[in-house]
Amino acid sequence: MTNPAVLDEDAALELLAYLVTAARTQVDEAAEYGPLRLVTAALRLGEAIAPKSSDATAAFVAGSLAGLPELAVPRAGREEYVARLDAVCAALAEHLTTRFAR
Repeated sequence: MTNPAVLDEDAALELLAYLVTAARTQVDEAAEYGPLRLVTAALRLGEAIAPKSSDATAAFVAGSLAGLPELAVPRAGREEYVARLDAVCAALAEHLTTRFAR
């Protein structure tokens, strides 16, 4: 790992603000927007941490995570959307297992 502090306070506060305001917005939106907002937050977090992360984490962010469509709403093609999320979850599990099995 190149730097254990992959987020500075400003980046963390930006993500925090996004999550809190997305939670409030979600109260008045269709349920389908919940996964969209979480994926958007994950993509933002990935972009913020990748430059200071290990090569393996940066590869996960650039590969599996970046493959998720940021603006997809799972109303049409729900099965494909869920399958993509499942694949990213599996890739993340593999990455975490490798990273923490040391």
